Amino acid sequence: MSNLTDNTGYEHIEVLGAREHNLKNIDLTIPRNKLVVITGISGSGKSSLAFDTIYAEGQRRYMESFSAYARSFIGGMERPNVDKINGLSPVISIEQKTTSKNPRSTVGTVTEIYDFMRLFYARAGEAFSYLSGEKMIKQSVDQIIDVILNDYDNQKLIILAPIVKGRKGHYRELFVQIAKLGYTKVRVDGVVMDIQPKMQLDRFKIHDIEIVIDRIVVKTEDRFRLSQSVQTALNQGKGLMMIRDEKGEVRNFSKFLMDPKTGISYDEPAPNTFSFNSPYGWCPCCQGLGVVEEITEEAILPDKSLSISRGAIAPIGEYREMWIFKQLEVLLKPFKVSLTTPLDKFPKEAVEIMLYGSDEPVPVPSKKYEGTEWNTKYEGIINFLKRQQESGSDKIQEWLKDFMMIRTCPDCNGARLKKEALFFKIDNKNIAELAQLDVSDLAKWFEGLEERMSERQNVIGREVLKEIRKRIGFLTGIGLEYLTLNRPLKTLSGGEAQRIRLATQIGTQLTNVLYIMDEPSIGLHQRDNVKLIQALKDLRDLGNSILVVEHDKDMMLESDYIVDIGPGAGRHGGSIVGQGTPEEFLKNNSTTAKFLSGDTNIEVPKQRRKGNGNTLVIKGANGNNLKNVTLKLPLGKMIAISGVSGSGKSTLIHETLFPILNRHFFNSKREPMPFKAVEGLEFLDKVIEVDQSPIGRTPRSNPATYTGMFSDIRSLFCELPESKIRGYKAGRFSFNVKGGRCEDCEGAGMKKIEMEFLPDVHIACETCKGKRFNRETLEVRFKGKSIADVLDMTVEQAVSFFENQPKIQRKVQTLHEVGLGYLTLGQQATTLSGGEAQRVKLAEELSKRDTGKTIYILDEPTTGLHFQDIKALMEVLQKLVDKGNTVLIIEHNLDVIKVSDHVIDLGPDGGRNGGQIIAEGTPEQVAKVKGSFTAHFLKEELF
Repeated sequence: MSNLTDNTGYEHIEVLGAREHNLKNIDLTIPRNKLVVITGISGSGKSSLAFDTIYAEGQRRYMESFSAYARSFIGGMERPNVDKINGLSPVISIEQKTTSKNPRSTVGTVTEIYDFMRLFYARAGEAFSYLSGEKMIKQSVDQIIDVILNDYDNQKLIILAPIVKGRKGHYRELFVQIAKLGYTKVRVDGVVMDIQPKMQLDRFKIHDIEIVIDRIVVKTEDRFRLSQSVQTALNQGKGLMMIRDEKGEVRNFSKFLMDPKTGISYDEPAPNTFSFNSPYGWCPCCQGLGVVEEITEEAILPDKSLSISRGAIAPIGEYREMWIFKQLEVLLKPFKVSLTTPLDKFPKEAVEIMLYGSDEPVPVPSKKYEGTEWNTKYEGIINFLKRQQESGSDKIQEWLKDFMMIRTCPDCNGARLKKEALFFKIDNKNIAELAQLDVSDLAKWFEGLEERMSERQNVIGREVLKEIRKRIGFLTGIGLEYLTLNRPLKTLSGGEAQRIRLATQIGTQLTNVLYIMDEPSIGLHQRDNVKLIQALKDLRDLGNSILVVEHDKDMMLESDYIVDIGPGAGRHGGSIVGQGTPEEFLKNNSTTAKFLSGDTNIEVPKQRRKGNGNTLVIKGANGNNLKNVTLKLPLGKMIAISGVSGSGKSTLIHETLFPILNRHFFNSKREPMPFKAVEGLEFLDKVIEVDQSPIGRTPRSNPATYTGMFSDIRSLFCELPESKIRGYKAGRFSFNVKGGRCEDCEGAGMKKIEMEFLPDVHIACETCKGKRFNRETLEVRFKGKSIADVLDMTVEQAVSFFENQPKIQRKVQTLHEVGLGYLTLGQQATTLSGGEAQRVKLAEELSKRDTGKTIYILDEPTTGLHFQDIKALMEVLQKLVDKGNTVLIIEHNLDVIKVSDHVIDLGPDGGRNGGQIIAEGTPEQVAKVKGSFTAHFLKEELF
């Protein structure tokens, strides 16, 4: 028992009278310091209990501990609708929706591994010259004097202080300043000369200037004079100095890091020297992003078989009476081509001038004054677009995006850092090379590093290495060893981002905390589930309480306690239908318990589909970690793409296949990852990708507006006799435009009241009582219901309400079929989970008329779904395939894989050890393949 439990006297967390959202005044006792799973049908109220009640109350209590003055800056929290919660520890929530979209956030920065590596390189890194490759040295004043005395005994030397290196200018004022300091001679571009009155140089040439500090014969007895001269030279040269011997050879010295051969020097390294988020460290070309947006010739001239007059130059379009076309006409005459000549017949020089302009004036005949010409300069299409890019409006910037492509930065080759930072090395590796290794390789590099480092480096790096290894160990422990440190956070799945935050939390070693997590197993292969469950148990064993909202079978059976909420979704849920240890829970009669015990399951089809005989083939895909993969998709089947996390599924499907299809059917500009050839596109007529991004970012977006159903409902209302008498049009029934909405709350239904140092309070609008519309609009009724009543209906109620309105009924029915019967038509998009948003999109696509030649791409559609919902969803998808369409699902869930017609398994492992197709065929064929992790688990489900 932890100290906190002893101190508070509570052995459990007691929730009394929870009524948030659809919760039906529930009382619940959860054991502390245990791994507790909250499960139940989608929409039953799991998140309402875990996040909107327990987490919200914990967060509110934390905010209440601040002073009123502090709360006035940070705001407060609304009190959740619960009578009381006892035994609550400080709460940390790890949700899926927290993935950063910032391109500067990477795996390395979030886990802090990269921050420790920056410190390590700043303090223990060895600098090398980027010009000669020599090791950089730095010397104290005494060391410089000793070198001069040893190497130049009895020789005549000139001691120089460099003040200008490789810059243009006439430097008249500089020579005046040097003379005022009392110096009479300077060395300009290698020649020693006296300073003359009004002395100046050619301002258009590059110059090197050094002050002649002293001319001396080196003798040991003159050490004092030599010391004075060296110090003066270092002061004037800002840490740098040079000597020239009798033979005219020059040698460089520096108090800082310097290349003894070429004389270049680096600033003293600091941690921000290695930061791609700081101007001190980032590559000046891409500012630390690793990529640049370039206006490219390919985007400006997409089809070279066209002529200029037919629109070959995309930014200016087809020929019309415009100045630029007249300029081009004159420009092209010397090349014996015209505006009607196809571009592929143009000489190279003509294309060059057309794109980049010419310094020669272009004589364009004047229409107004016959016989005269306008001599104007032609700047070129690319130069014009670049000028617009720098100074154009937002609208122009948006337009320019069509002619730009994202390329790896030419200066740093994607390393993100400036040149100097890349030449600090430890064991012959720079920091960018380490950031490109996956975590498992990085761990190997750090193994035994002490033996490969100098004694000084070992003393400096001892503590830092401990921290780095500890964090690498946490990432490996939760199955993320295939990620690289420079992988942007925005490219990770919700589950991966959540597990990274979990690794960070394990690293903090906090105790007596209540962690609440939202489906951490999302995107995780069964093989890695074991690691995740072990990581959660480790967190629990530190003395923490873990509350996980989860549908995963293994997680439930391995937990200490299960709470099942149901029995149905929405208003049919909100009650506790079962709880207890896994052994006690299996004796329950709830839907979840039946699936866990095997009494109910998702049936394997008796026969697999044969497909329509056609195949879509992508040859030679080798983006990211793919190893020259040939993907064969038999059309007219349900296909599951499986494989361990990081094996290349997303690269193959989302970044190669989907952009190829999207470009073919809809002329998308997005570039697919590298591939050699594609065959079989003629067998399809469109592609639809259904991902988990939100359906809207504002509370005004909802399932009715997203699916287009609300437009049909408004049209229905404006066709009613009452509307026709009053002259109401469809806009009258929209809460987004003036007319029919309540103007007091502008159609929001709620008003925000700012409460200074207390949290903002949202109250129902007093005028419309939360209905969103004004009284006149609400007087129009269909079957006794106003437009506001319709928005408050659940999908399930709407199915029977609109049974005689085929257009609306079809959309509502599809929402119901994908398991969203519990949502209200007007539910705010911001309150939907990733899985719910995906199913709303799926319903919207399913409600359209399909052609039977469509390919649907779904990314883990089982996210957030209970066994019962997966069963319903698979039935809907099977109907799509029955009509002749192809459904492609990236999935780890074995219930989906086992009911598919065809499985393609990638692997054998993640990261660089993946990227190959190791098994394909029916689930039965794949289950027999040795060396496939998926096969191992699939065998248990099938046989």
